[in-house]
Amino acid sequence: MTTPGEEQAVSSGFVRSYVITGGRGLPDAEGLSLVTLVMIAPDRQRPPNPSPEVRAIWDLCSGGYLSVAEVAGHLELPVGVARLLLNDLTEQGHLIRRKAPPPAQLVDRKILEEVLHGLHVRFG
Repeated sequence: MTTPGEEQAVSSGFVRSYVITGGRGLPDAEGLSLVTLVMIAPDRQRPPNPSPEVRAIWDLCSGGYLSVAEVAGHLELPVGVARLLLNDLTEQGHLIRRKAPPPAQLVDRKILEEVLHGLHVRFG
């Protein structure tokens, strides 16, 4: 408890997004959509004195591909902020990104029925 005139210490771990982004505007979603897969390039070294968020991205994405949405979720950051940090790492050459695979095509229902019929005939 504070006495009148005494300032209360700031003890929250919450960091505002504009502090993390340095007040920069958020990039558009065309380059890094929610399903874009990102990974740290295998031959890259961590930049000197990275921010805690960049360090966390580095640790998360060093083991394999993660989507932009997954990175934002793990970091508990808004997607736009995560996208900005990932975009910075991409421009510095530290990040490899890959488009998500295309959605599966629908299979013809007749083919599925023939396969099911064949399985019934063979295995009862």
